This record gives sequence, structure tokens and C-alpha cells, in this order.
Amino acid sequence: MRGSRSVPSKAAGRAGRRGPRRFTRRDTIVLGVLLGIPVLLEAVIVWGPTLASIGLSFTSWDGIGDIQWVGGKNYESLVDNYPAFWPAVRHNLLWIAFLGLVATPFGLLLAVLIDRGVRFSRFYQSVLYMPVVLSLAVVGFMAQLLLGTDQGVINTALGNESDPIDWLGNSDLNIWMMMIAASWRHTGYVMILYLAGLKSVDPALKEAAAIDGANTRQTFFRVVFPTLRPVNVIVGVITVIEALRAFDIVYAVNKGRNGLELLSVLITDNIIGEASRIGFGSAIAVVLLTVSLGFIVTFLVQELRGARDR
Repeated sequence: MRGSRSVPSKAAGRAGRRGPRRFTRRDTIVLGVLLGIPVLLEAVIVWGPTLASIGLSFTSWDGIGDIQWVGGKNYESLVDNYPAFWPAVRHNLLWIAFLGLVATPFGLLLAVLIDRGVRFSRFYQSVLYMPVVLSLAVVGFMAQLLLGTDQGVINTALGNESDPIDWLGNSDLNIWMMMIAASWRHTGYVMILYLAGLKSVDPALKEAAAIDGANTRQTFFRVVFPTLRPVNVIVGVITVIEALRAFDIVYAVNKGRNGLELLSVLITDNIIGEASRIGFGSAIAVVLLTVSLGFIVTFLVQELRGARDR
């Protein structure tokens, strides 16, 4: 019996003294392939064009002739002599505000209602998530069918066949209609993210809050919502990205003109349009990159500071 006891102890001692496992040549090759391919693809697809755009933004190039260095003239012309630039900036900022202050809270509200176990919750969840599978271009075509002046559903329902409201042609209305259409898709995405976060909240926290006398509203804002901080970070970043990359929905309606100017549309018009001003279009792309990074980095820093202070 003593001998049998000493064998495991010796084996355990040898296991404790055993150093870290060394990778074989095969392991190194496998790790190199698994890590190298994604890094290479990201460098080629993401960072390569990004750095190229930054460099080209200081040049004048039509895509065929020689590249000429112009310094900051593209940015000066963009700010001072390009009438569509500032309306596009305002529209992008308005898009961020609308998705962040209207669509995102509405998606959170839907998630809370479904999480409480209302009847037919599975049906509601499926119906509200369905728009997420549609591209914004399809949403734009659907908006044309609903809001068009020629037998549009909305004008027909309002009885305005003889004098229809130009929802898409009126520059004072079309930007709001497009943001509502984009919010229809964005709300379902936000709802699913928050619903997943609500399912992971410990029920004991709610029970403890109820015992302390907190009502439903106090329980949500003081107990449940603070625990959703990781989801808030994801939703905030996605909202900014969705707002700044909006392109196909306005391009499908009127090619992003007449009140629907966005920075993404200006980039496309200048780079692949008839003008082929690649350097100038790259300058707009750098502005869009700077705005997006400014929002996302600021939001992430604030959330990380809040998580560290807790």
C-alpha cells in the first residue's frame, strides 16, 4: 500500500517540475497559418485601402494619369468650395442623433416588453427582427413603393392621389423619411442585442431590488440597465457605424441628391463618378474616418472609465 501511494506522488512531482510545453514545428505552422491569414486579409482589405486613402487625400489623381502632390488643397477646397460638403456633414450627424436617440431607445423598449413574457413574444420577436435580414437598398426600394407620388401606399391611404405629398422629392421631408426607414431596420437589430443582454441578467438582482421596495422603473434603471454596460458599448458602436455608412438607402431613392446628401455618397460620386477625382474623394473618406473614430473612441473611453470606476 505504501508503495502504491508513493507512485502517484512521484508522478505528481515530475508533473509539477515539468516545464511549459514546447510547440512542435507542425504546431508553429498551424498557428502561423491560422493567425497569419486573418491578419493578412485585414491588412490587405482594411488597412491597406485606409492608408492608401490617407495618402491619396493629399494628391490630385484621376486614376489614369500621374499622381500630383497638392498637400492640403483638397481639404481646403472641400471646406470652402464644395457646396454639398456641409449639408452632408449635417445629415450624417442628424442620422447619428436619430438612430441614437430614437431608434435605439425604441429597440430597448421592445426588448424589455418581450423579456417580460408578453403573449406571442416569439411571434413579435420574429416579426421585429425580420427587417434586419434586408439590405438598406431593399429598404429604400420599399420606401419608394410606400412614399412615392405615383400610386404610393401612403398617399393612396391619405386620399391624396390628385395632389400627393412628395415625401421623397421634398428636401425638407425626404431625409426624415429615410431615417425612419433606416430605423425600422436598426430597431430590430438593437432589440435582439438588448434581449440577449436582458436574458443574462441575474434574477436575484431583481428580487433583491423588489425586497428593498424598488418599483419596476427603479429596478430597471438602477439595477438592470447598469448591468447591460457591455451591451451598451456594442449597441453604441453599431449605431455610429450604421449611421455613418448609410449609403444604399439614399442612393436607391434619388442617388443621394436633393436633400439626401451624405458623406458616403460624396465619396462615391467623386471617386467612381464622371469626375474621377480620386484624391478629392479620398479627402472626404478621411473626414468620414475621422468622424467615425472620434465618436467610437470617445464612446469606448467613457464606457471603459465607467466600468473601471465601479
